Amino acid sequence: MEKRTDRPDRPQNERRTYYDAENRPVGDNRPARRPEGDRGESRDPRGDFKPRYPHRPAADRSIDMLFGLRPILEALNAGRTLEKIYLLRTTKNSITQDITALAKAANIPVSLVPLEKLDGITRKNHQGAVAFVSPIDYQPLDSILAGLYEEGKNPLLLILDRITDVRNFGSIARNAECMGVHAIVVPSRGAAQINGDALKTSAGALNLIPVCREPNLKETIDFLKQSGVQIVACTEKADTSLETESVDMTGPVAILMGSEEDGISPEYLRLADHKVRIPMAGQISSLNVSVASGIMLFEVLRQRLVKA
Repeated sequence: MEKRTDRPDRPQNERRTYYDAENRPVGDNRPARRPEGDRGESRDPRGDFKPRYPHRPAADRSIDMLFGLRPILEALNAGRTLEKIYLLRTTKNSITQDITALAKAANIPVSLVPLEKLDGITRKNHQGAVAFVSPIDYQPLDSILAGLYEEGKNPLLLILDRITDVRNFGSIARNAECMGVHAIVVPSRGAAQINGDALKTSAGALNLIPVCREPNLKETIDFLKQSGVQIVACTEKADTSLETESVDMTGPVAILMGSEEDGISPEYLRLADHKVRIPMAGQISSLNVSVASGIMLFEVLRQRLVKA
């Protein structure tokens, strides 16, 4: 077939006219070309530019972060509760030493990280230091326990070993508040960061129930046992099943829950006074830790209501 050469040339920038079913011209539905120089952004229907690369960290809109060595040092000196501190590992001076010392005294974890880690957290000029401000104030466990005994109350505590998912932590806190837990105990390292997502998932429970951040859970468990609190560990490896009611949880008790990945640490399991498992009839052999904590705490509440 011969190529036709009698067609008129059409300008490259000419836009074709489209017609509807009644042969009426309609507008060009093609997207408008981006202006020159706008190769890293795109427009949304409102005409605003949006980032073309969503994997890059978004602009910081929260107020729960501090940037720079001196602001973080001043926050520590002022007694502000910080969730975690990230320092550039190559920065070593008197200010970083002061930050590390004050953070250690306040049980605030400090991580020495590369520059890429800090740049991934924020696009602001962090100057090698970023800190997350906690939305809650942590409480001392010994003071809470002493206060409960002085008031004649029966302590019910919840110990969380390496629960790192923020929403799981929020759900657990909601369960704990509903079931009458007096305090939640978490390690200073390897625990979920308490942020806006955790507060939202907890339905406000984290504003009501005390959270105790302890530097060493082994020493904390020993302290609780010496204070007359029995430790009951929830583990699928236990021989005792929860429905047998063989464990009396009407007295002072602390429920120990572990991470979903590998459960409770072996050294903590050895310290537990009792180990129980939740009976299950289905084919899946494990529960989400927030669901499991709710079942364990309900059994404690049920036993105490029956005894009362």
